[in-house]
Amino acid sequence: MDSSSPCGGAVGQERSAEDEKDQSVMVWSLAEAMQKQILQIGSSACGATAVINVLQALGFDIPSDVVDRCVQTRLRKNDAPLAEYLMSRCVAGATHQQLIEGAEKASEGRVVGRFFSFYPERSVELASWLASWMRKGTVPVVTMNMQVAVPEGQEIPDAWHHQMIFGVGTEGIYMTNPLEIEKSSLVKRRLCSESLLLVRRQDVLSRFSDGSDFSVFTQLPDQSLWEQLDVVGQVERIVCSDVPGEVSDHVVIPAAYRSGVTLFTLRHSELTNELLSASELPLLY
Repeated sequence: MDSSSPCGGAVGQERSAEDEKDQSVMVWSLAEAMQKQILQIGSSACGATAVINVLQALGFDIPSDVVDRCVQTRLRKNDAPLAEYLMSRCVAGATHQQLIEGAEKASEGRVVGRFFSFYPERSVELASWLASWMRKGTVPVVTMNMQVAVPEGQEIPDAWHHQMIFGVGTEGIYMTNPLEIEKSSLVKRRLCSESLLLVRRQDVLSRFSDGSDFSVFTQLPDQSLWEQLDVVGQVERIVCSDVPGEVSDHVVIPAAYRSGVTLFTLRHSELTNELLSASELPLLY
């Protein structure tokens, strides 16, 4: 994946100190977040974990295992042959739609969610937009491609990530699992990504065999994407090359996830109609 293709920092003119103050909002204080946040409940379960935190913030105390079942977290098939493993990586974890349906089911219909796509790049000042919706009573979850905007010298992460936002302030955007404060410009870059996933070279080589069958790719609903990315060709080049640096350290495959923000709120609030009827964010170009 071309890390130069995702969008850059926040759009718009510099904000005054008063504007920055106006955009600050907290669902939890930092101390409350340290006490209340739920950390990763299981493998590939960042989506379910984010939903648990959202439900807590909205006043629900629902067991983690119940939420995970409602979200229907998908696991990686680590012991499967290469083709099946790659297909499992494409969908491992959860999509934003699974988060919305999981939150609704776990809350018995009392919580509703609305997803806003951030790819292609949107003309929006992220922190102000988030703060505006949070002030009205929503709780956001970001779906980010963590393989984008990786700091120099750090290893490329192995997955996308869902995180609940519990605050926006002059320091940045406050998120759970893990508890961290990130610059709005960095979060926006990770929110603006094609639906692609980088699979590590060693994970491919360790599962490849002379009998690897890739014909199953032709049976997938999104088979054209696998063909466009030449996934089989990528695998063959990695397998056939033993010269470091000659080929990529990753195989690029389609991902089921879409980068963006899901806003959750109570279904029977005055905010519900406004949220569900809100227009998509305008494209930057």
